[in-house]
Amino acid sequence: MKKTFKMSHPKIKLPRLVEAIKYEVKKYIRRERKKTLPDGVDFWDFDCRFGADEASSEVIHLSAINKSISQAEAEQLESFYLEILVKPGYRSRKPQAEQQVNGENSVIQTDSNGSELEP
Repeated sequence: MKKTFKMSHPKIKLPRLVEAIKYEVKKYIRRERKKTLPDGVDFWDFDCRFGADEASSEVIHLSAINKSISQAEAEQLESFYLEILVKPGYRSRKPQAEQQVNGENSVIQTDSNGSELEP
């Protein structure tokens, strides 16, 4: 999605317009995440850019979209540019916790809650 959103409308008030924009963005992200994943892909990832126009847009994180839209509302911008591009995402493994016990390096396995597992 590459789109320039206008922050003015003759009949719709600004707070409702902002809510509608946020809803449209959430709906697009939901729709893209529902698509089937190719082989070897763990999840759908998104590249996002936000700015007053396309030339001045900066890279932002997916979770910062709503904050950026609210900030554009607070700054009373006439319009803003939002780009959300989907890409395949791959999970990386977390490194195992290492501890030194009596001068030896030993690997301690933990479960998802962080508690130690017995060998």
